Amino acid sequence: MGKAVVAVAAVVSLAALGGGAAPPRAEGGACTLAPGALTVDDLPAGSSVLDCEAVGRLVTHAGAGVTVPGPGMKVSVDALTEDGSLHGFTLAVAADGTVSYDDLTEADTDADAASAHAHARASVAAAPDRARAACADDAYATAGHKEYDTYEWFLGDGTLPGNLAPDDARRALEDAIGTITASRNDCGFGDTVTAKARFLSRTGNEADIDRDARCTARDGVSVWDAGDLSRGVVATTCSWSRAVSGGPDSLREADVRFNTRDYTFTDHPGEACSNTYDLRSVATHEAGHVFGLAHVGESHESQTMYTNSFACSTAARTLGRGDVLGLRALY
Repeated sequence: MGKAVVAVAAVVSLAALGGGAAPPRAEGGACTLAPGALTVDDLPAGSSVLDCEAVGRLVTHAGAGVTVPGPGMKVSVDALTEDGSLHGFTLAVAADGTVSYDDLTEADTDADAASAHAHARASVAAAPDRARAACADDAYATAGHKEYDTYEWFLGDGTLPGNLAPDDARRALEDAIGTITASRNDCGFGDTVTAKARFLSRTGNEADIDRDARCTARDGVSVWDAGDLSRGVVATTCSWSRAVSGGPDSLREADVRFNTRDYTFTDHPGEACSNTYDLRSVATHEAGHVFGLAHVGESHESQTMYTNSFACSTAARTLGRGDVLGLRALY
């Protein structure tokens, strides 16, 4: 991922990953699945969600999970993690009901994640060096979807990150989303990105994300809220999109949840900050996922779409060169 290419994740078959066994079939060819949560091995690439009656079932992989959508839809889960390890994948269902997966990579080992995190923290320590690195690194990755119209979003009616008042939280999140739609950066790049967003209101609906940071069935309302997620996951975005002929999929809904059970957030990190995340930095990263950017990994710590936004750092409030190039590739 070190070059300025559109790193759209290729669809990966389970056979290429050492799996690929077809799910069991009953007499007459109908697919049968065991009750409870499924793994990607239980519903391998090439399976039919119609034959298997899998729509609405939970499928997990390497600690992440999504609820199977209907034909013609795709769902992606992306988690921002404390240690910078990769956490998430994509499940797509073709119009005929056939399943495919993107990003079926195993999570980093603890040793690898710790090494990457230590390297990243060293990299982020010197702000001028980080700024130079952000404007020199052209790496980006895209998730295969975009917002063709205007992303309309709601704010949950529960407790908000940083215990902010609703108006203050809305302003902070609007600013973060605006960093993506206006491609704000300190590298001298002008804004050529056509993405748009609009806040609508507060809502009693919740983000369709469970306490294990897994995507549940979508309700058609794009909600940003806060609550309980798996420890180690700072925030999670779930995105649903529909296939478009000849282009990236069209975003239909994207929900974001901040983990306020295990982590604290602030809109004003200061010198005394300790183990607290800058709300706008994390929100900008999550907004990148909403508008179709995917994670970049180790050695790209200066980019907003790196897998960790870093406690007490405001660096991810503005985009790096690679982040901007990724948005320009989509919009």
